[in-house]
Amino acid sequence: MKSLYIFIIFLIVAAAQLFVPAQMILNREDVLKTGMVFKFKTRPIDPEDPFRGKYISLGFEATSYNTMDSIWERNQKVYAYLDIDSLGFAKIDKVSRELLIDDDKDFLEVKVDRYDNYSNKLNIEYPFNRYYMEETKAYDAEVAVRENLRDSVLTNVYALVHIKNGVSVLKDVIINDMSIKDYVKRELESN
Repeated sequence: MKSLYIFIIFLIVAAAQLFVPAQMILNREDVLKTGMVFKFKTRPIDPEDPFRGKYISLGFEATSYNTMDSIWERNQKVYAYLDIDSLGFAKIDKVSRELLIDDDKDFLEVKVDRYDNYSNKLNIEYPFNRYYMEETKAYDAEVAVRENLRDSVLTNVYALVHIKNGVSVLKDVIINDMSIKDYVKRELESN
């Protein structure tokens, strides 16, 4: 009888260990399939995380919001409501400490980076600031992005981010209308 209880507990624990990651994957897939797509202009660098591998660290142009409200704490969780500018890129429409239920704009939970009292700008950090790459291609990707950001065309490097109900998934980084993976592969083949 005791072994039956142990077996039942084992099955419950095993099911929970499978359910949680499966649910996380399904939620992200749902965001990719049905979420609103935003393009964020980027400013990348290429650090390395010894536990997660090579990645491109992405900085974004749309990180500040003008507000006279100066009571913000570093790392405070807030909600950034997004809109699209005239060039089709994401911009911050408003920032709120609380979830605005009656607002129909797409939003993200973000962190406060800092508030500048002189310019009255609130700077935020997005939750999707790292794009992981195959280790052998990450450096080449970073170089390609850096070189293309020096180009006179300011809209040729951006991140594609799907957003739904406050959840975001960084799908790709685009260089000259091409996925960064394909761009690097093409560059490596041409050399």
